[in-house]
Amino acid sequence: MQRLHKRNIAWLGLIIAGFIALYVLNATGIINSYYRITLMTIMLNIIYAVGLNLVLGVAGQFSLGHAGFIAIGAYAAAIFSKAFENPYLGLGVGMLVGVILAVVVALLVGIPTLRLKGDYLAIATLGVSEIIRVLINNWRSVTNGPAGISEIPTITNWQIVYVFMVITTIIVLNYVYSSTGRATRAIEQNEIAAEAMGVRVTRYKVGAFVVGAATAAIGGALQATMLGVVTPNDYTFNRSIDILIFVVFGGIGSFTGTFIAAIVLGIINLVLQDYGQLRMVLYAIALILIMIFKPGGLMGTKEFKFGQLIDRSSDKEVV
Repeated sequence: MQRLHKRNIAWLGLIIAGFIALYVLNATGIINSYYRITLMTIMLNIIYAVGLNLVLGVAGQFSLGHAGFIAIGAYAAAIFSKAFENPYLGLGVGMLVGVILAVVVALLVGIPTLRLKGDYLAIATLGVSEIIRVLINNWRSVTNGPAGISEIPTITNWQIVYVFMVITTIIVLNYVYSSTGRATRAIEQNEIAAEAMGVRVTRYKVGAFVVGAATAAIGGALQATMLGVVTPNDYTFNRSIDILIFVVFGGIGSFTGTFIAAIVLGIINLVLQDYGQLRMVLYAIALILIMIFKPGGLMGTKEFKFGQLIDRSSDKEVV
């Protein structure tokens, strides 16, 4: 219990230190308004990728439907933040509604489709994402159709995104290292053996899928109130691929790798902004080089376990 207590304090200290560092960089102008957008985009990508890594890296389910759940959260936040006089209250209600809708859709989709494997599952989840996008595109009375929703109150700042990035990461990591998470990882390693040991395979697959969908909806809500506009074209197949790249680039199953990949790719994207269309070519070349020389991703399946460092320092103090 003492070690657990020290770990919690150490992690809390690290989170606060990160917040203070970003606050100082923003307050001194080192991170200006242009860089601030990149910073918030990186943190949003971390929220998306951590949730997808739970589905892909821990549950072993190849999902291409993440964009659909992001869209649900984004449109819910857009609608409610404009409907309420207090936009912050609207964001809170919209985020809650978005998460609930995403969870319901994930359950309705996950129970039948997560019995599939490999390419079949990928195609099924991609189809669901496209259904959500087409529904948004045609439900004009609520979503304003292809034109999307504009003039959304831009109330989300980097502090709010940072807090939700921390919260969603804690939720996912607590899930991963719980008994439920260990059972889910057992399914990813050998589904037949896990089922033979009494693990209810479909239940744990759906559980991971639901958590991933909920985190995607949270990120979508924040992004909508950060940019001030949402359109159906923001949530196409390419959006799911973008999130998948972060997971593969960092290492499937490595949440440390997810953080590093989102930061590295975000910085590369920023540096290449001045190159116009050539930017995407250079960006793709950088990805190809990483996949050639590090096919398992930057971190593979390794994790940076801060708690172990605390335990080692505690052991040295005892000695």
